[in-house]
Amino acid sequence: METNSSGKNFCVILAGGKGRRLWPCSREKMPKQFMDFFGTGRTQLQQTFDRFSKIIPPERIYVSTNQVYAHYVEEQLPELPVENILAEPIYRNTAPSVAWACYRIYHHDKDANIIVSPSDQAVFNEEAFHENVLNCFDFVKKNDCLLTMGVKPTRPEPGYGYIQLGEPTELADLYKVKSFTEKPERDFARMFMESGEFYWNTGIFLTKVSYLLYCFRQILPLVLNPEDVFTMEDELAFVKENFSRYPNLSIDYGILEKSDNVYVFRCDFGWADLGTWHSIYEAMSKGDGDNVVLDSEVIFEDSRDNIVKLPHGRVAIINGLDGYIVAEEDNVLLICKKGDSSALVRKYGSEARMRYGDDFV
Repeated sequence: METNSSGKNFCVILAGGKGRRLWPCSREKMPKQFMDFFGTGRTQLQQTFDRFSKIIPPERIYVSTNQVYAHYVEEQLPELPVENILAEPIYRNTAPSVAWACYRIYHHDKDANIIVSPSDQAVFNEEAFHENVLNCFDFVKKNDCLLTMGVKPTRPEPGYGYIQLGEPTELADLYKVKSFTEKPERDFARMFMESGEFYWNTGIFLTKVSYLLYCFRQILPLVLNPEDVFTMEDELAFVKENFSRYPNLSIDYGILEKSDNVYVFRCDFGWADLGTWHSIYEAMSKGDGDNVVLDSEVIFEDSRDNIVKLPHGRVAIINGLDGYIVAEEDNVLLICKKGDSSALVRKYGSEARMRYGDDFV
């Protein structure tokens, strides 16, 4: 049920990534967003869809993905209209993905407001999340701007992006954005957290579709002209032929960090990015020895600060291990120092591909 009476709110869920930072459990054939990674009974994509469908009806929710993953979206979200799956013909970053979604939504409703969200996040207080989202929609409905959702840091996390609060507005918890910093060193992350001026960048933002299309015109080639009207069949054929003309550019770097008209709303819903082993470890509740076990059977002895994920039917006996990732899927077992490990995991995945072939990634 939608609780905002405007009837013009749309959602775009970004679900096209390969999930390389959670290799070997996340594979190119089955990235993390399509997996029930935590044994909850719902995949990350399904949980994200569930969260937004309580605010926005399914016919106004769009999922952006790659064409090789479109069948997963159809299978996992049968309530989503098939025409709301934007299946890209080649891999690009998030700016082209959102540009196509904006074109599609603009032709449904030129006055639409949109919220754009990754598909691999945890929200710990959904009631607060819904209230924050509706407050943000109310603001962008009345203003030509970009509005990001920020969450107060709970630890000096170097794997997240940070937003520096600028001048306050007349509205509570709403500030101009002074700066963005992507994945700082841990010492800087600690300084940011202690200053009270910086919030985690959730990667969720809201705006009017017409304003975002205006922003895109400043940085992207005019591939899909909002004034052009295609049939669905012709639009898909055009995208297949022309999508490669878009640069490989993220929405954060291309739009949010380049714009002067960006605001941040201080949110209080509790949040975690579930895109890396380290961030999952930090976000999850810890067992004995501060170990984290993800839907697996493990016996620990004299071991601390580890994160473990195994296939069902496997049992791990771990003795004397401190601060490691132990992850197994199919034909790969990874044992790697946890730390800030996303770069290492990507490196090992690439090396496995070069040495042993695509079947190992």
